[in-house]
Amino acid sequence: MSIKLPGEIELENRPSIEAKALRINLNKYIYGTFAEIGAGQEVARHFFRAGGASGTIAKTISAYDKNFSDNIYGEEDDNRYVTEPRLDKMLKHEMKLLVDRIPREDNPNKMFFTYANTVTTIDFAKKFKGHGWMGIRFQTTPEDDFSEITLHVRFHQTEARLQQEVLGMIGVNLIYGAFYKNNEPKKLLKYLYDHIDKDAIEIDTINFKGPLFEDVDNRLMSLQLVKNGMTDAVMFNPEGNNILPARELYKKNILTLRGSFRPVTMVNIDMFEKALDAFIQEPEVEEDKTVVIFEITLSNLRAEGEIDEKDFMDRAKLLCSLGHIVMISNFKEYYKLVDYLAQYTKKQLGLSMGVNNFVEIFDEYYYEDLGGGILEAFGKMFYNNLKIYLYPMKDEKNQIINSTNLKLHPRMKDFYKFFKYNGKVIDIFDYDERYLAIFSRKILKQIKDNDAHWEEHLPNGIAELIRDNEMFGYTEE
Repeated sequence: MSIKLPGEIELENRPSIEAKALRINLNKYIYGTFAEIGAGQEVARHFFRAGGASGTIAKTISAYDKNFSDNIYGEEDDNRYVTEPRLDKMLKHEMKLLVDRIPREDNPNKMFFTYANTVTTIDFAKKFKGHGWMGIRFQTTPEDDFSEITLHVRFHQTEARLQQEVLGMIGVNLIYGAFYKNNEPKKLLKYLYDHIDKDAIEIDTINFKGPLFEDVDNRLMSLQLVKNGMTDAVMFNPEGNNILPARELYKKNILTLRGSFRPVTMVNIDMFEKALDAFIQEPEVEEDKTVVIFEITLSNLRAEGEIDEKDFMDRAKLLCSLGHIVMISNFKEYYKLVDYLAQYTKKQLGLSMGVNNFVEIFDEYYYEDLGGGILEAFGKMFYNNLKIYLYPMKDEKNQIINSTNLKLHPRMKDFYKFFKYNGKVIDIFDYDERYLAIFSRKILKQIKDNDAHWEEHLPNGIAELIRDNEMFGYTEE
């Protein structure tokens, strides 16, 4: 629960950064350490300047030199320092020192915490804008085991001084939120941006763990990051843990399958498997350096109004159960998705999509906000080493439609031929024709109507999960 102690100063609903630091300092029960390495040496300064820090801060450490850092926390096998494993080492090491050096018998009411960050800001050439990891390990009663919040930030400002300032503020917001907003994780997320312009910094990964957050599903927290406009995309692995997109996608070949997956069906899996078979045949693609992503857009989640979190979790759990990486994005248009992926790799990109969705991307309506219209959008898409793996469909006359006979607006035909005959559109031919009659919306209705035929159209194990967890409106008769 959040700490509510008698005699504390009453603060306004959205206290200033200084007021937050002061409230922490004046709480005689909160006591801990700060460890900031690299360019992130800004958070402790706010607590010193606020006054009363002697009752809060046991120690601060600021290790800029790598040799000093290695001697304190150990060397990194990959020689990288701005990483999640480095942050984890820092939090563990500093908390152990705090517990070992501050006798509990002399401080029976103290609630210990350790804040740490490892950060690199923008370089002199202004080519790399910088990023960082930060986190807090803490307790809200002296008897508690420690809980933890860790997050990754990406800087958008173009001056190191401004980046350091915003890092200091978000660090104070994190510490304040950990102690005073831990019972409302969704609100805690929003409060991280108190007094900060969202354009200044991006939070693209966050994880909560420990006894305070036993009921928190980090996939839902990821969804909140995108929903709140804190980042454009988040990812989580088959185990349901949030993962850093930059780390997962860096220098990889990336194949993406977009869908509603409500629920995931045999046609989704056939599209994925056949597209992957074709993708890894590309001369530059190495299978062991290939990542496959199942992507759900925020607009898809909002298709029926407000986002239904249970519905989202149902889809996520099913995809994770099949061993897939899931991305939630704010990219309604495909070119924005491709542009995002291209930030992390120059290797081969692939999109697996059905004919219906492919025809839709030639609708000029979607590109009215671009000065160059559809030409600009397609330039961004296909400039980035992209190929589309096209899954066929059946029309109302039972005819198979693929890249050779699909129908486009007359203005788009020559435009389309340019991409088709330059090898950018690859037909999937070894599909299973039985699956072309499978549609998620039809299966969804069958599930709600308790029509037994829906189970035969789903991958192994999915029907059992839907029944056992009463997903998508399923109820026992």
